[in-house]
Amino acid sequence: GDVRLGFVETPRRFVGLRSAVVGGDRLVVVVAPSHPWAARRRPLTPAELATAPLLLRELGSGTRDAFEAALAAAGRSHVAPAAVLASTTTLKAATAAGGGASVLSELAVAPELALGTLVSVPVTGLDLARDFRALWRPGGDDRDVQRFVRIAKTAARR
Repeated sequence: GDVRLGFVETPRRFVGLRSAVVGGDRLVVVVAPSHPWAARRRPLTPAELATAPLLLRELGSGTRDAFEAALAAAGRSHVAPAAVLASTTTLKAATAAGGGASVLSELAVAPELALGTLVSVPVTGLDLARDFRALWRPGGDDRDVQRFVRIAKTAARR
């Protein structure tokens, strides 16, 4: 209750809080250029991703929540990651070093994709788009919160 406004990337809903979408991105499957998936000619399917030994974020992270929600919407679940790492930076490094495939934010891996240290693997049958949301408690004077949310929406459109 000490913070008036927060931002999340999870598809979960928070009971008792108001929210507004302020932006978004999509998740991508990334591998090192030497990984067998880097040369795939056909997209990965939800079934392949559900059974793959992926490098993933920890339970409760927005990235992991969004990925698992997308798999669930496609009728699949992912239960056994090859490794669970607590930061995007660590996942990018492990993936680039050939440790396996990861599912990460396209915005977060844009520099590595541009440099060629990571390769994006196409996926079919899975909606990997996600929203960035502002969250706040209702009540009281929300004018400052609403103003900041408008600023965040404008910044996200750039």
